[in-house]
Amino acid sequence: MPKGEYLQYGGQAIIEGVMMRSPKHFSVAVRAPNGEIICQTEPLAKTWIGRQKWLKLPFLRGSLALFDAMALGIRAMTFASNIQLDPKYEKKEEGSETPEVAEQVASAEAEGMVQEGSPKSINNIAVGATMAVGLGVGLLLFVLLPNVVGEQLRHAGVSNERMLNFASGILKFVIFIGYVLLISRMPDVKRVFKYHGAEHKAINVLEAEQELTMENCKAQTRLHPRCGTSFVIVVLIIDVLSLTFVPRYLVADVPYIINLLVRFGLNLAVLPIIAGIAYELIRLAGKFRHSGLVNALFWPGLMTQYITTAEPDEDQIEVAITSLKACLVADEAARASA
Repeated sequence: MPKGEYLQYGGQAIIEGVMMRSPKHFSVAVRAPNGEIICQTEPLAKTWIGRQKWLKLPFLRGSLALFDAMALGIRAMTFASNIQLDPKYEKKEEGSETPEVAEQVASAEAEGMVQEGSPKSINNIAVGATMAVGLGVGLLLFVLLPNVVGEQLRHAGVSNERMLNFASGILKFVIFIGYVLLISRMPDVKRVFKYHGAEHKAINVLEAEQELTMENCKAQTRLHPRCGTSFVIVVLIIDVLSLTFVPRYLVADVPYIINLLVRFGLNLAVLPIIAGIAYELIRLAGKFRHSGLVNALFWPGLMTQYITTAEPDEDQIEVAITSLKACLVADEAARASA
């Protein structure tokens, strides 16, 4: 692999698994109920949006990367759900197997055998609808709600528009941190956060140019500067720094609800710009991740990852390694055939 190309690798944690991606391929590895690792690798299909070269320019590619990550994440989660529900991969009840079969299964699990393929191909069914619903809920929760609640400070005697804007921005942080803290208490989400930590460890090994082994992964940190958590924190910081100074009531002499809707529309309009700036900063952080200054500047995002990741077990690390290796093998084969 050309030096520096590993900076283009990333991933996501999903239900009992990890999705890894490169510029040309993505792999999903999932731990099935019976203990097997089911792995599927596919080339990244270029959508109409993905073929637009102008969207890949700096400060524009952030929005493209965001939608791309969401679409791949939904496809990977669909694949993982199919694996968990497929009767073929059900966990066998104790005593339901003959001694010979049980011995073969135990031997396969001990050797970490990997099953290639899946009961169903990863597809795009309902991906668009799921993305739309997810974006809608996110905008209502993190854009509309903070502005509505922040406006209540006027009734408490706060009349300075910048203070109201700043309070609404800080409320976005509170809602986001509160949200991840709340879901982190759910058992299923705790396991996903372990896979998130395993994904980071595997990527950290790759970027350190070390061999992808269990011991090397266990020695790595579960934090990573290019994490989506850091991206969200940077977006929120830029949002506060920019929108605090925008007039709160953009249309004079109209009911507040009109100004609220106008402000909501303004938030939507500048979101791609903010996402673009945040994406470039996150890329910069990944490139200079060993700089003390960079780590200090991105400290809030790194610290938030202590909530959205957890120390993984060997089982989770094995899945992350399997997924990343599959992606690397596909990329190497593509280069060899080019």
